[in-house]
Order: sequence, then C-alpha cells, then structure tokens
Amino acid sequence: MRVVVQRSREASVTVAGEVVGRIDHGLVLLVGITHEDTEKDVEFIADKIANLRIFEDSEEKMNHSVLDTGGQILSVSQFTLYGDCRKGRRPNFMAAARPEKAEPMYDLFNAKLREKGLQVETGRFGAMMDVRLVNDGPVTLIVET
Repeated sequence: MRVVVQRSREASVTVAGEVVGRIDHGLVLLVGITHEDTEKDVEFIADKIANLRIFEDSEEKMNHSVLDTGGQILSVSQFTLYGDCRKGRRPNFMAAARPEKAEPMYDLFNAKLREKGLQVETGRFGAMMDVRLVNDGPVTLIVET
C-alpha cells in the first residue's frame, strides 16, 4: 500500500462537475493499493496516518496529528501511484491491484480511519476526478508498507 499524504488548508474532489468530497483543515490522501496488500497493511497505514505528527504545536514543531487537531481527511483512490516508469515512455501499471481487489481495500482503509473518529470524505473510486487542494506548508509525505 502506498499513500501520498498532503497537509491541507482546504481541499475538494469533483466528478463530472459535482463536488463529491470537501474538507477544510486536514489531510489529502492519494491511496494506491497493490496485489499483495492485506487487511493488516490497511490497519497499519490507517493507524500510521491518523497518528502521524505533522501539524505544528504552539512552538511551531510538528508535534500534533490530524486526530489532535480535529482535522479531516479527503481520501482519493489513485492506482497511478503504482505506475512503473523505469522502462520506455509509457508507465506500466501491473503492480496496481485490479479494481475488484482495490476497491474493497480502499473502502476498508476509509472505514478504519472513521473508526478512529476521523471525518473522512472521499472521491469516487474509478472515476475521473479533479482534485483541488491548498497544500499547507507545503507538507507532502509518502507512507507505504
């Protein structure tokens, strides 16, 4: 599992002109699932992200998590995170899980975040999406199993 984590002041995702997810302060997550991912991987990544200390405290040190700050999550499925660009000019997406595996894992990931008390907005799995965000910092990290 591979997740690009972006600290955000505000973000939204639009599908066919309709806003399907919107958050204020929090994290935008671009979520990639590969063939070998298990429920254990999902639980590990959800816990890691919920508790990742990337928000500043009063001394401007990254000591607070999205849980600590009352932030929200905008989670967007992103199979292209497993695009392999090492050969040729066209990415190879063979490492990305097929939709029949990826979608239930993505749904489980979002459920695990919600179980931790986080408000989770999402894009629409498999759709062409426009994602807008104001990256706060900017802070962008990659978390993976």
